[in-house]
Amino acid sequence: MISRRDFLSAGTALAGLLAASGTGLAQAVAGQKLTTADLLTFDKAGTFTILHLTDIHAQLVPIYFREPSINLGVGEARGVPPHLTDMAFLDYFRIKPGTRDAYALTSEDFTALARTYGRMGGVDRIATLVKAIRAERGDDKVLLLDGGDGLQGSWSSLKTNAEDMVKVFSALKLDAMVGHWEFTYGADRVTEIKDKAPFSFLAQNVRSREWGEPVFDAVKTYEKGGAKVAVIGQAFPRTPISNPRWMIPDWEFGIREEEMQKQVDAARSDGADAVVVLSHNGFDVDRKMASRVKGIDVILTAHTHDAMPAVTQVGGTVLVATGSHGKFVSRLDLDVKDRKVAGYRFQLIPVFSDVIAPDPEMAKLVADIRAPFEKGLAREIGRAESLLYRRGNFNGTFDDMICDALLKERDAEIALSPGFRWGGTLLPGDPITFEAIANATAITYPACYRNTMTGQQLKDILEDVADNIFHPDPYFQGGGDMVRVGGVGYAIDVAKGAGQRISDLTFLKTGKPLEADKSYTVAGWASIAQNVEGPPVWEVVERYVANAKTVKIAPNSSVKVTGA
Repeated sequence: MISRRDFLSAGTALAGLLAASGTGLAQAVAGQKLTTADLLTFDKAGTFTILHLTDIHAQLVPIYFREPSINLGVGEARGVPPHLTDMAFLDYFRIKPGTRDAYALTSEDFTALARTYGRMGGVDRIATLVKAIRAERGDDKVLLLDGGDGLQGSWSSLKTNAEDMVKVFSALKLDAMVGHWEFTYGADRVTEIKDKAPFSFLAQNVRSREWGEPVFDAVKTYEKGGAKVAVIGQAFPRTPISNPRWMIPDWEFGIREEEMQKQVDAARSDGADAVVVLSHNGFDVDRKMASRVKGIDVILTAHTHDAMPAVTQVGGTVLVATGSHGKFVSRLDLDVKDRKVAGYRFQLIPVFSDVIAPDPEMAKLVADIRAPFEKGLAREIGRAESLLYRRGNFNGTFDDMICDALLKERDAEIALSPGFRWGGTLLPGDPITFEAIANATAITYPACYRNTMTGQQLKDILEDVADNIFHPDPYFQGGGDMVRVGGVGYAIDVAKGAGQRISDLTFLKTGKPLEADKSYTVAGWASIAQNVEGPPVWEVVERYVANAKTVKIAPNSSVKVTGA
């Protein structure tokens, strides 16, 4: 595995390279009005261009999305990108505080900067950028790829069974995608998309349980700029663990590192000039894979929602992290000489919605998709008096609101809410619309359960999730965030081993320790078990917000973190 010193040296060198080749847009246009042309400014073009989108989570229109203030790394990943936040992140990548770049990439002074620089994303703005780059380069030199988690995360996507995003990706002329949350629509629907969509759905690491046969194409080869480019797909390897297995009962996943090496070798034998892995492993998993699988030129990484303004190089492999929610489009140009990659140039393009003119065709498609739902989505349920955000290893204020809703509306002593990373951010004073609630809760298994658990069972759950996130070996990580808890406080030492990280469990109602053998009433949602009974979570949250009218979440100090 690459050493921490080598990783830091490579990152610093690449940050300097990127600064020299046109990134740091906010600084470059200081004192001027930023334009679409500024965003598209790029150094000398390569043999062909890769455009990368990922983790859009079906967000059709611009939103606010706050990056995490806590993103801890363990083992080799401790203290290196992407596990830097706020000022440490800005210092590492030489970004000035208070700039557009600082706003887009960190949570530093988020509320004030959001009011200054506005929302980000929107597929009509993304379409403008993609079309402009294609017009500049020519279709025969551009490859558009999506890293997964594109078809889930909004009300329209839930209600259309992902058909809204299939239409959007088709209109963008997407070349290929991989999956994770896509699988929560069930095997039949994913198979239908694979068979009928005009883009490829790739996954070298998904097999049938009965015969071990590939379920999806592993690789698709493209001719771009006269170069032969092999794209190998990698679906999220822990899908049947993180999401309901009963939705995909006949498919097996996994990292399948040895099979990946075989796919790379086969692509090279077939004459590929460049080998690109379109992955939903998560950044740390992909970094490890890059150190072990030989012959990969590029890994387009996803799942962990990391946005990085410079690539990371591990040996001969370049890793690209494009962020989430449509906030960014990555452009990577590769120079091919003598049948191999000889160089590259990279730009992370921030999608500032107030700067980029919407593409008319995509804007019409979005309006048509949203029309049946528009009135319901716009319903104002209440008002936010504090910043409501989701990202963070241990809690987020939007998640705290969901936990409060579970406690009150389900008459529970303790609430559990999954550490999902998708869903927009609301600024103080913003309306809490039904769309804002749906953007954080729209899943195909939304039932809110209510049952009893002992203190020991609760500790075991927290320990299991903590090991899934903070295991020192990335191949044993799931890449999510900690389950959010309401009514309970605890301490966590992320440096300790399995079963030893969680301590000082406290029942907040009494301020006394949680008793291991005592039963507590627990409410939660998104259980991966089948036939769970209870109201959908969006109804529970809507009822709570409607009754509260205004929501103000105090800073959460119930989780004490050590060992970071």
